[in-house]
Amino acid sequence: MSAGQAAPAPLITGFFHGGIAVSDMERSLAFYRDALGLEVHFDVTLDAVDYVREVLGVVMRDARLVYLRVPGSEGIFVELIEYHGTDGRPVVPRAWDPGTGHLCFHVSDAAALHARVVAMGFRARSPAVATIPVGPNTGGRAAYLLDPDGYHVELFQRPAPAGDPADPAKARPGGPDVPSR
Repeated sequence: MSAGQAAPAPLITGFFHGGIAVSDMERSLAFYRDALGLEVHFDVTLDAVDYVREVLGVVMRDARLVYLRVPGSEGIFVELIEYHGTDGRPVVPRAWDPGTGHLCFHVSDAAALHARVVAMGFRARSPAVATIPVGPNTGGRAAYLLDPDGYHVELFQRPAPAGDPADPAKARPGGPDVPSR
């Protein structure tokens, strides 16, 4: 683009959903719906194999799709897809491997949600929530969970406003989840 030319209109106009292939829909719904609190928008078995073959290039019998609404957002969903009749195989992604993704949810109380999910028998990458010490989210709280297939899900609690009693700067060294000695 040369000087004086207007930038082209953006072609991306919003965010619709993030999709995750799952091995067992009921087990995944126990995590995303029951533990995290996402709301089922629709649940359908799709047998449009020609459409899927065209879009994804995969041969399959059918797929169960569940769209989960993210509370507090308008029109943003997590799409769970359980493919049937494919050569799908489990993977063991690590958060730092190229091509590995994660979802991040804003939460009001990261420690409470982390504790609830772990108490329900799901896995977390750390035993407690961490307070973010540096960068634009200093004072925020975060933790990574693993869904039943090992997909990473981050819980992110925004930093408390300065002066708020929940401000981590007023907490014990190491954060409120670290016991004092």
